[in-house]
Amino acid sequence: MGKKKSRPVVAVVGRPNVGKSTLFNALAGEKISIVKDTPGITRDRIYADVTWLDKSFTLIDTGGIEPESKDIILSQMREQAQIAIDTADVILFMVDVKQGLVDTDSRVADMLRRSGKPIVLAVNKVDSFQKYEADVYEFYNLGIGEPFPISSVNKLGFGELLDEVISHFEQDAEQDEEEDERTKIAIVGKPNVGKSSIINKLIGENRLIVSDIAGTTRDAVDTEVVYHGKEYVFIDTAGLRRKNKIKEELERYMIIRTVTAVERADIVVLVIDAVEGVTEQDAKIAGIAHDRGKATIIAVNKWDLIEKDNKTVNQFTQKIRQILSFMPYAEILFISAETGQRLPKLYEMIDIVYENHAMRVATGVLNEIMAEAVALQQPPADKGKRLRLYYITQASVKPPTFVIFVNDKELMHFSYTRYLENQIREAFGFRGTPLRFIIRERKEK
Repeated sequence: MGKKKSRPVVAVVGRPNVGKSTLFNALAGEKISIVKDTPGITRDRIYADVTWLDKSFTLIDTGGIEPESKDIILSQMREQAQIAIDTADVILFMVDVKQGLVDTDSRVADMLRRSGKPIVLAVNKVDSFQKYEADVYEFYNLGIGEPFPISSVNKLGFGELLDEVISHFEQDAEQDEEEDERTKIAIVGKPNVGKSSIINKLIGENRLIVSDIAGTTRDAVDTEVVYHGKEYVFIDTAGLRRKNKIKEELERYMIIRTVTAVERADIVVLVIDAVEGVTEQDAKIAGIAHDRGKATIIAVNKWDLIEKDNKTVNQFTQKIRQILSFMPYAEILFISAETGQRLPKLYEMIDIVYENHAMRVATGVLNEIMAEAVALQQPPADKGKRLRLYYITQASVKPPTFVIFVNDKELMHFSYTRYLENQIREAFGFRGTPLRFIIRERKEK
């Protein structure tokens, strides 16, 4: 069982109306998972998971542009390019064959080229190569290599384009193979909730080295820490000190940064501001960790500033459970980076949650639990046909993923899957980690 590697990130950059979202939707296909109850994050289509020839990656849309004037478009494109350079493993630069080579394209291409990141050039709206051959070749002038003609609408040319995109992952994959066994923790949350203070406090005397670890060209600084003889890597997303005027853009940037950090982590620590309480924006960020199947700890920071009586913790916990109802498994910890209150407990919790995220349960035991669960609560029936559960096995870890074989997938209601999940959690705890269930059909003999 190989260690589960983080998915590479591919960011799409391009002027308005070159067809970014059409490409996005075509590649994401119907596979975009809208998990029930997860707050409106996947619906914004800022990111999607794409699989091509058994390689999976996260596709990110770096931003929408309000076309007002050429200058505004250029400055917003630079912003997009910067986000892509900061966060992506591969940059997909999109241009439009019908508009031809535009000055803005050349300027952004210069910026991308200087970054040294791998860039793949997609020339969109080429519905017939014969007709546009000369126009496609014109884009060699951008100086970023071979243009790949595609048509997002007709899904033409995707094969060559994606082959090129994933060819840039190989180097990283080799590096990942000797991947360290250190626990990686992404500290995420809205701006100014105290992410950096927490990291600084956790590091204290335990700092090993602070460096960009080779192979991560991200601007999130990874901090290595040794605590009680164990090594941890903290991935910080706190670099959001940008002078952005537009709230939406800031939020998009925050989401992209969070997606890329969460992607590389085993465990996500979502920091919530105790004074502000749990917000819609916290739910969006939590939704990313949930979608990505990561173990999650919710750290309520600035707890020292709260007036407390014996009900405070319970009330706050209920509020969190209510707003983050899609992740009842998340562990909650009340801390203060300022006073250091309960911060050592965070290491303990990280260890527990890490073990649960990587826990394997023997097939025999799983089937006993399932048989007992079925005996306790009869599976649903529909039009005289009853759901039968034949067999359950754990397919993978991080997160623990189970395959259940049944007679009819249609009969396996969400609520019954949740019931089984609760039985499994009751037996094994699995604190802090989501569980995934895959339902397979096996025809009755």
